[in-house]
Amino acid sequence: MANISPKPNSVSTIIRSFKSAVTRTVGLSPLIIKFGWQSRFHDHIIRNYDEYVHISEYIKNNPANWKTDRFFG
Repeated sequence: MANISPKPNSVSTIIRSFKSAVTRTVGLSPLIIKFGWQSRFHDHIIRNYDEYVHISEYIKNNPANWKTDRFFG
C-alpha cells in the first residue's frame, strides 16, 4: 500500500502544524474564543504574470464580499 501522508515540509504539513498549534493555544486560553477552521484549502501554482495579477486582485478585493458570504456572522 502506498504512503499517501503529506511529505515533510510540504504546504500541507506546514498548514496542519500551524492549525494544530493555534487550536492548542486557543484551548489553553482563559478567554472563550469561538472559531472554526476551513476543513480544506486549495493550493495552486501560479504559472505566469496574468495568473498572478488575477489572484492578487481576488485577494485584495475579496474582503469587500465577506458580508454576502453564507458563513459571515
